[in-house]
Amino acid sequence: MASIKQTLEDILTIDGAMCAAVVDSGSGMILGSVGSGVDMEIAAAGNTEVVRAKLKTMRALGLSDVIEDMLITLGRQYHILRPSSVKEGLFLYVVLDKQRANLALARRKTQEVDKLMDF
Repeated sequence: MASIKQTLEDILTIDGAMCAAVVDSGSGMILGSVGSGVDMEIAAAGNTEVVRAKLKTMRALGLSDVIEDMLITLGRQYHILRPSSVKEGLFLYVVLDKQRANLALARRKTQEVDKLMDF
């Protein structure tokens, strides 16, 4: 089992990882963050709205499913939003350098780290 600090340190071992955060999806507040390159306070608050919008759309469509992760592809970065499967109301937010990252491996590692969260 992993603390917030351990969770974030594990995420930063992903090739191309620039920064990461554990975010409260109710408030948009960061519970912990590491790395640099993106203003995580602004990014976490903004991406909380993205997660909420998707959940609202799923409800409107009558989908009884869960979001595994969401991927935002920018010109130079990947942003992974992963609602926690073990800590309801939280999501992992990971920013990757697109040139150095392997997206499939990054998604896999984020999934593994999520399962070990214990705080």
